[in-house]
Order: sequence, then C-alpha cells, then structure tokens
Amino acid sequence: MAEASRTFHTILLPSFSHLHKAQSPAGFTAFPRKRCGHRIVVHCSVSTTNDASRTKTTVTQNTIPWGCEIDSLENASTLQKWLSDSGLPTQKMAIQKVDVGERGLVALKNIRKGEKLLFVPPSLVITADSKWSCPEAGEVLKQCSVPDWPLLATYLISEASFEKSSRWSNYISALPRQPYSLLYWTRAELDRYLEASQIRERAIERITNVIGTYNDLRLRIFSKYPDLFPEEVFNMETFKWSFGILFSRLVRLPSMDGRVALVPWADMLNHSCEVETFLDYDKSSQGVVFTTDQQYQPGEQVFISYGKKSNGELLLSYGFVPTEGTNPSDSVELPLSLKKSDKCYKEKLEALRKYGLSASECFPIQITGWPLELMAYAYLVVSHPSMKGKFEEMAAAASNKMTSKKDIKYPEIDEQALQFILDSCESSISKYSRFLQASGSMDLDTTSPKQLNRRVFLKQLAVDLCTSERRILFRAQYILRRRLRDIRSGELRALRLFDNFVNLFK
Repeated sequence: MAEASRTFHTILLPSFSHLHKAQSPAGFTAFPRKRCGHRIVVHCSVSTTNDASRTKTTVTQNTIPWGCEIDSLENASTLQKWLSDSGLPTQKMAIQKVDVGERGLVALKNIRKGEKLLFVPPSLVITADSKWSCPEAGEVLKQCSVPDWPLLATYLISEASFEKSSRWSNYISALPRQPYSLLYWTRAELDRYLEASQIRERAIERITNVIGTYNDLRLRIFSKYPDLFPEEVFNMETFKWSFGILFSRLVRLPSMDGRVALVPWADMLNHSCEVETFLDYDKSSQGVVFTTDQQYQPGEQVFISYGKKSNGELLLSYGFVPTEGTNPSDSVELPLSLKKSDKCYKEKLEALRKYGLSASECFPIQITGWPLELMAYAYLVVSHPSMKGKFEEMAAAASNKMTSKKDIKYPEIDEQALQFILDSCESSISKYSRFLQASGSMDLDTTSPKQLNRRVFLKQLAVDLCTSERRILFRAQYILRRRLRDIRSGELRALRLFDNFVNLFK
C-alpha cells in the first residue's frame, strides 16, 4: 500500500463543485441508454434528507463482493502470474504474509543498496487515461471534465463490476475488500476514540468530501445515465471502497509531471519510517521503479516511504500507527484561538482573514520544535492594543506569506506568547490524558486485527496515536517551561542588579 509522495501534507480531494452548475458541454454526445455487458451488483440503499442546515446521507450496506481479506494471499499467485504474463519483468521479491502490514513484498534474493527494483511498465499502470471496459461510461466522465480522483474512483468500481471481463480483474481481486482507513470508522467511533486528536476533524472532513463527491456525481451524471451508471453498482458503499483504495494506494509520480496512478505490484510495498526511497517513473527503463537505500537479505521485507507523514496522517489514509518514537516526521496539531474577550478581537481577526487564516488555527508541533508560523500567531493573540500597527505583519508571518522570510520577534511580549502556547499545550495534554486513563492499558497484537474485536482494535489504534501525540506535547511543555523559567530568572537577576545599584547610589 503506497502513496509514495515526499510531500508532508496528505492529498485532499479536488474541488468538484463546478459540476453543480455544469451543463452538457458543447458538442456533448448523447450516448445511447444501454448497459455495458454483465455487471455484479452491490445492494446499497442511499437516501438523502434535506433540512435547513445539512444533507443527511444514510447508507445500508452489504459486503463489497470483490477483492479479498486484507491479510489474504489467496489471489497473490494469480496476480503475480498475470503481471508476469502481461509484461512485468522477473522480480527479486514475492508477496508474503509479514509482521508489519499484513501482506508485503519480501526479498527472494540478496538485494543491494542502491539497486533499482520493480520496473512496472506503463501498460500495467492505471491512470486517468486507462481504457474502460465500458467506453461509453468513460467518455461521459471525460466530456464532463471530471477530475482525476473521482474519475479513477468511478473507473475502479466500473472495472470491478465487470469481474473477469475486465483486464484488471486479477489486480482488483487482490485488493482489500475493506481498506484500512478512517473512512470506515463511524462518526460515533471517531468521536469516542479520537476526541483528543485533531486528526478526528481531518477524518470527518475527508468523509464529508467523499460523500459530497459521490452526491455530485450521482446528481449531475449518474442519474442522467442510469444504464451506464446503475445505482446498484455505483453507490455510496462502493465509492467508500474505491476512495479507500485511492487514499491508501494512489501514487504521485514526479517524473511524469506529478500524475497520479495506481501501480499494481508496487502498491504491495509497505511503509517504513527508516527508509526514504519512493516510487517514480524511470525514463531510461520506461517503468515505475524505486531505488533501495539499504540492503536486504532473502526473507526480509522490502520497504519504501509513503512520505514524511505524521502518525495521524498515516492512520488517516493507511490505517496504521508506527511504534511510538520510530517516526522522525511525527507531529501533533496544536489548536490556537483568538480570545473573544480581546479588545482588539475584530482588528486581529480582520488581519488574519486578509491572509487566509481564521480565529482558530492548528499548527504542527514536532519533537524537535514548532514552526515560526505558530509563534507569530501567538504573538498576535497576546499583542497589546498599542501594537495595532504590527497586527498585519504578525498575521502575514502566521500565514507564511511574508515577502521576506525573517524570524519576527517581539521581545516585549515573548513571555506572554510562550505562556499562551504553554497553556494551549497543557490543555491538549489534559484531553489526551483523560482518554488514555479511561482506556486503560492494553497489551494487544495489532498486527493481526482480524483476530481482534473491531472495537478493541480501533481503540488500540487510538491509544497508540494519542500516546505518540501526547509524547510530543510533553516535550514541548518541557521546552516552554524551561524558556519561561530562563526569561523570568533573567528578569529577576536584572531586578536585583537594579536594586543593588539603587542602594549603592543611596
């Protein structure tokens, strides 16, 4: 499972709002209303209820009929044979059950550091230009200018529904039936287990985006072409599956102008925080490859990097949390907010909005420190009315939109800004501690979640995440307290020197 991008932030769903106003484009072909061959159906009723504030989507689901269990090897040999027959070169790795990640690619031979592996040809890569088993359906989406993400999500469902008739049937049969992703957590589970973590808001936003994207497609395209996009195939449950696959397996290939793609075989590679190698297209060999940054012995699992992501981001997209302290890119989002009681609340909010910020923002804190933007936001929150002329400068620095990349400092309010960050930090720590105390200690083998009760498994993931995030906050708390102690002891020494000088003068 690999989204081997080197970017820190997760990929968000592209805006699909233009479909709300889109009419059939000029020259749009009116396709005949016919079904594209035999399809397997998924019974999933989707109903929407409109009220004054929101649209509520209710999904009644059955199990996705394609794919396999996430730790299953039942279709692995068939997948490997099909890939070899379709042009994949002989590999030094094979799919096996592993300790980290359920399934993974394991070395069959000695693999050197700096060696290129995989060489998946473009013909075995799924992109927005891939050929559809139902060409009419693909043409409708392309003429409506559907962005790559929802187009690929629809493509996956379409190809899966054709079973053996699809060229990709052997690949799809080896995909997990229920991808590990926060998309599969219910709202009650998110509220219960991730209440302390800001990743909960990210998960809710992602789920809302997926539901909104599906509703846009259903309203603007699927309902107009029910024979090409029957609801028993293209429904909320299948879209949740396809987006779960995309979030956990789609890669962005830098050498192909950043195009997104699904790369069969390569997406069986698991993530390790100890490697930095990533997937890319190699023009000389004309295949998708990665270059090892360490050597492997036969029987050892081979890893790539999914990018410099925090534990929360890895849980959000991939459904796992690395062991505490092993992820150098780990971070925790610290929420900061303007005080409504502030006499300059309106002026400060206006300055923030000018630079795309709001009255409440979250900033990442790592074990090594925090960004300048966080300090600038704190300066703005605690600044005095006499500093109105500096509000815009502080807001610009908090948004990282200053013309000069300088480290702004306001010594006169350093202490107040650090104390404000410390108060916010300790408020977050108390939330994490309450959850962890209520959860109790658990000694569970999370590498075999199939054997665990679902609720216990999700709880363990949440405990692992909250433990790692609280650890970072504890470190920040220590640094902040020490800085404040130094500031205050320095002020005390200066006051004593002043008193001694006054006494000498007298």
